[in-house]
Amino acid sequence: MKYNFDEIIDRSGNRSAKYDERAKKFGTADVIPLWVADMDFRTAQPIIDACVSKAEEGIWGYTSRPDSYFQAVQQWEQRRKGWTPDISLMSWSLGVVPSLSSLVKLFSRDGDKILIQTPVYSEFYDVAEAWGREVVENPLVETDGKWCIDFNDFAEKVKQCKIFLLCNPQNPVGRVWEPEELRKMAELCVESGTLLVSDEIHSDLIFHGKRHTPTASLSPEIAANTITCVSATKTFNLAGLQASTTIFPNKDMKRAFEEFWGRMDIRRNNAFSCVAMEAAYREGEEWLDQLLPYISGNFDYICDFCAKNIPQIKPNRPDATYLMWLDCRALSMTNEELRDFFIHKAKLGLNEGYTFGHSLAGFMRLNAACPRATLEKAMRQLKAAVDSL
Repeated sequence: MKYNFDEIIDRSGNRSAKYDERAKKFGTADVIPLWVADMDFRTAQPIIDACVSKAEEGIWGYTSRPDSYFQAVQQWEQRRKGWTPDISLMSWSLGVVPSLSSLVKLFSRDGDKILIQTPVYSEFYDVAEAWGREVVENPLVETDGKWCIDFNDFAEKVKQCKIFLLCNPQNPVGRVWEPEELRKMAELCVESGTLLVSDEIHSDLIFHGKRHTPTASLSPEIAANTITCVSATKTFNLAGLQASTTIFPNKDMKRAFEEFWGRMDIRRNNAFSCVAMEAAYREGEEWLDQLLPYISGNFDYICDFCAKNIPQIKPNRPDATYLMWLDCRALSMTNEELRDFFIHKAKLGLNEGYTFGHSLAGFMRLNAACPRATLEKAMRQLKAAVDSL
């Protein structure tokens, strides 16, 4: 099947947070929304067909989770990433962020330190601070637009921390971590007795010949100290269905996790997420293989447009995710001025860079997962706003 990612779909009537919450987030609805990480594309047809079939049944009672559900997750990881996680160590949850939050709660105590690498999406702060933990930052080092790990700083700080929350691949700078980088971080965690929790929700959105390495695949010793969080929701634009898989190193951790959710009687997929997730993993590859070059083309368009028309703004060309990190420091604006400029001058709704790291200034995050015509309009507006300065 040939998919049309150029199709403009009106999302104003489908209860989309990305569109309906513009006024709440930006103070106006008069912005092109390029912020929250979901896509403006229809998902794969087999997923739609599975959900339509479920809707037509007309009975959506308590939903069982067949063995084939986690088998589909395992087969996907094996097929796409060369990793065969143990089905008996998999647990369902509402999403990766709820999983991260519960893992911080379960495997650390009040006042413990949680290590993160900034810039990173703001929920990494939220899931630690919500439980009274102290966030410790290992800032990534930027050189000519490339962000790398400060291993000397990491080695010192990881010793102080109960948990390291790893974003693999990285959001927002779009790094696909090399196996040697992952191994070095993971081995330092093992040496210091720091639990490694690897958020791999973007691991299917990989570009430019890069390859994702699941952290737990590096060695038995690393696997024994790593909890992995994955989901098809980012990959196939299904975030509203709320489902993810958490993969544990042992059954004791899995049991504690499931008991935590069980106390709130949260145990089951909803009727539609159960069939959608399995359809995605089993029948979604054709759609994904067409999506990736389209998004990569969007990256190229934005980079080329800025280089020719707005040299003051330097976008990265990410190797993972569909999120672009814009270096706007040449505009010489404070964070507040930059936010106001994008909203009221360019009429664009982006994520403010300072929310990804408290010491950051002069950056914005742009969601490029939309039809090319939307980006063309957005870039024209941004050029006009910069030209007016």
